Amino acid sequence: MQVKPTDSSSESASESIVTDGSGSKTSSFSFETSSSNIEVTWNERLRDFYEEFIYKPGLVAWDDRRTRIGAAIMFVYVSMGVIAWLGAWLGFYPEPTTNQAERGLQPFQTLDAPLGTTQSGEDVLAMAIHATPEMLIMVTAGGIFATGVAVLTGTLAGYKGGSVDRAVTSFSDVAMSIPGLPLIMVLAVVFRPRNPILIGILLTINYWAGLGRSIRSQVLTLREEPYVEASRTMGVSTRRILTKDIIPNLMPFVLVNFANAARYVVFASVGLYYLGILPSSVENWGLQLENAYTQAGALVGTGALYQLLVPMVSIMGIALSLILLAQGLDRVFNPRVRTRLAGESESVRSEETEESSKTEMMP
Repeated sequence: MQVKPTDSSSESASESIVTDGSGSKTSSFSFETSSSNIEVTWNERLRDFYEEFIYKPGLVAWDDRRTRIGAAIMFVYVSMGVIAWLGAWLGFYPEPTTNQAERGLQPFQTLDAPLGTTQSGEDVLAMAIHATPEMLIMVTAGGIFATGVAVLTGTLAGYKGGSVDRAVTSFSDVAMSIPGLPLIMVLAVVFRPRNPILIGILLTINYWAGLGRSIRSQVLTLREEPYVEASRTMGVSTRRILTKDIIPNLMPFVLVNFANAARYVVFASVGLYYLGILPSSVENWGLQLENAYTQAGALVGTGALYQLLVPMVSIMGIALSLILLAQGLDRVFNPRVRTRLAGESESVRSEETEESSKTEMMP
């Protein structure tokens, strides 16, 4: 008996021709798993994940000028937060204290306090920088809480319908009927929260209700779309329909409202700190405004106006950044824009590959 192996050893299924004594030939197959095929599969999966969730969204977002400007502004605030956190932890940029410099110093007179000092001798710039980390945490916590609860309740009520819809809608109506600001003031006085995460959640304790009703209306429309009906007919699970067909279509609306909720947290926290309802032991731009008004009399004359301008510019800057990011990232979930930009990128890369291959072939 003679065995003649074929040359297809690189394939997962290899064929061997067996010749017996009578001259007849039989074929036998051996199925082997090639490690190179597994590696290629994982590489393809990683490449697909990168292109779908990182490359294409980043390409679409960066193509919009609003996203670039908003990201640049937000980068400044994140840098301020990191400097304040590391500075307080390592000691190279400590939190401002009373009488650390000359009182009532005007801006641009010394490098130790480039934006001047308060009537208590505190560095105005250092106060604004050290208030940034707490504000970023509050904004993130409040935005995630408000939009997360709204998406959960809105999609559940809109898609399920029936008794679930009635129960969730009734609960949302009760939350909407409670005046938001008085509720927040009462809870802030009772609990006196100091953790920025808890403060962010407290400020949006019933903000989600109106957004949840809006999302419910969107879901009621989306669940009647042909592709959703087709998924239900094919027996696709409710979880997969919500995560693949409905929620992605809600993301532009959710992003815009996340920015609105985050801006609401900024303005509400500043107002409550200014009124003294939230504890004054935490640095906040609202406390700067209150000190500028009560101690420096910034609204009476122009001598202490800079103590008002620094926190006001900080507030307007982060609000503008959130608006621009929401408007720019709205295009990330537009499939037409993503397909167009991804196609242009693929054509550019193919042209570069062809040019490089021609260059290598030239002597």
